Amino acid sequence: MDRLIYTALTGMNAAMDRQRVIANNLANSSTPGFRQEAFAVTPATLRDGSLEARAMAQGVVRGVDMTQGRVVTTGQPLDMAVRGDALIAFQAPDGGEIYSRRGDLRIAPSGLLENGEGLPVIGQAGPITVPAGSKVALGNDGSVLVSDPADPAGEPQVLDRIKLASPEGSAIAKGIDSFLRVPDGGVLPADPTAEITPGALEASNVETASTLVEMIEAQRSFEQRAKVISTASELDEAGARLMSMR
Repeated sequence: MDRLIYTALTGMNAAMDRQRVIANNLANSSTPGFRQEAFAVTPATLRDGSLEARAMAQGVVRGVDMTQGRVVTTGQPLDMAVRGDALIAFQAPDGGEIYSRRGDLRIAPSGLLENGEGLPVIGQAGPITVPAGSKVALGNDGSVLVSDPADPAGEPQVLDRIKLASPEGSAIAKGIDSFLRVPDGGVLPADPTAEITPGALEASNVETASTLVEMIEAQRSFEQRAKVISTASELDEAGARLMSMR
């Protein structure tokens, strides 16, 4: 009975963790460039000598689904969708370098080029600052082009180039803030061949319909394990009644 209860209990915990991951994915289904998390449940068997003492379920976030999302044209000059597998580099609040595919950029009152979450965009030599009053556009290679609105005939000048990092061959992990990082504070190398599509955004790669189905399955899995514990309790009570009849 002890084995049955613990097996069901660990299954319930795994189902709850799975529901948390699914809920986070659903909450970010409309976040540009969001990468959904993949969850996996594996058996963890405890053995006592040659005997299988107890089998439990262990649920963990397996990793990040890097499948590209749908590209949507917005017409906004500072929106960008990255082509291929490259990632946009941003400066984290702690000063480190983090990565995302979220390309809804804007210019802060301070002149910093930042994304929709207020994180500065990193260029070739750190965060990019745009001169006050400049007209800003993006080139296909991630270049930040500035021009003087008072001189419409003037050629735009390259201010900097957004760092488009290559994740190829590097270990990356997703944090609770949904941004990607290199473990132990490392940084990804820039990809000089990476290109973007200006005036467009990459949508989240979360498929809402299938994710809702996964949530229902996780809820049913939790309920089934709860019933197992209830059945174990009933069996235990029935066994105790039989023992008292001796």
